[in-house]
Amino acid sequence: MYTPAHFALTDPAALHRIIRAHPLGMLVTPGELGMDADHIPFEFDPAAGPLGTLSAHVARANPLWQRCPTGTPVMVVFRGAEAFISPSWYPSKHESHRQVPTWNYEVVHAHGTLSVHDDERFVRGLVARLTRQHEAAETKPWKMSDSAPEFIDEMLRKIVGIQVSISSLVGKSKLSQNKALRDRQSAAEVLDQRGQTALAQAMRDSIGPPPQPGPDGGR
Repeated sequence: MYTPAHFALTDPAALHRIIRAHPLGMLVTPGELGMDADHIPFEFDPAAGPLGTLSAHVARANPLWQRCPTGTPVMVVFRGAEAFISPSWYPSKHESHRQVPTWNYEVVHAHGTLSVHDDERFVRGLVARLTRQHEAAETKPWKMSDSAPEFIDEMLRKIVGIQVSISSLVGKSKLSQNKALRDRQSAAEVLDQRGQTALAQAMRDSIGPPPQPGPDGGR
């Protein structure tokens, strides 16, 4: 991934935030006809392994888990907030007319090795954790015990667990860092008005807090 220095995202906390907030990862694997991709919700454990571990499950009918045995190098892409940015949102455009359209976004590439877990205990625990995590906001969260045990057993037999042991995390945060402060702030305000609040907040966070005045009033 091409990443100019001013767009590079290296802070582990920021990388982890994107993975957790956007857990539907794109798992990129080698295939007989070239590269392949599967879109899978992952559980992320930053404490498992040097850089963390991603866990998920795929349908038993999906050839991925047989085509890519344990030890296969893979990449998982997590795409965060993103939106089109019009040059008309920049005050400087109306003065110099030297701005062009662009696209702002945040993304994380997790590189690592795949391991396959065709194991009922593994997938049962994983499904239970994913369920608790993603049902937490519901008024009455669904839980596995809501269904008959034999039905859950049947469903679990139809999936296979996978994990990715992360060897590197590469992040890119393209949030108009190469633009003037007033242009960045103006674009964030337009995004807020259009309901793109997550990206607007990310842009503001990338600017950082204003400098604090010193004893002489900040002069």
